Amino acid sequence: MDNSGVRIDKFLWAVRLFKTRSLAAEACKKGRVTISKLPVKSSRMVKTGDLIDIRVPPITRTYKVLDVAEKRMGAKLTPGFIEDVTPPDQIEMLELARMASSAQRNKGLGRPTKKDRRDIERLQEGDWDF
Repeated sequence: MDNSGVRIDKFLWAVRLFKTRSLAAEACKKGRVTISKLPVKSSRMVKTGDLIDIRVPPITRTYKVLDVAEKRMGAKLTPGFIEDVTPPDQIEMLELARMASSAQRNKGLGRPTKKDRRDIERLQEGDWDF
């Protein structure tokens, strides 16, 4: 494609960072998408070399635009158009969040019993006997 630029909502959808173009536009509207640390509107043009930050709580992912595209592509083609340059500390934060959520109780198990509650309290206080 030519190097003139593409709307950011269209580009984010084309490289499969958002499932629909509407979701990409909504993320821009809510200020979750930035270029050069400035929030952008969905009509902002993206050019090769731009660094795009997308805030996906609890982290902010950073992508470098290698080439622009308007049409949605297969997942195997996206590495030629965009590169994930998210800092390692952000990836580490994501892993910590995943570990914290796995410590929670599984859905569908109902409320903890008294024994479960006591065990949880002992574990949190550090009085767990192995």
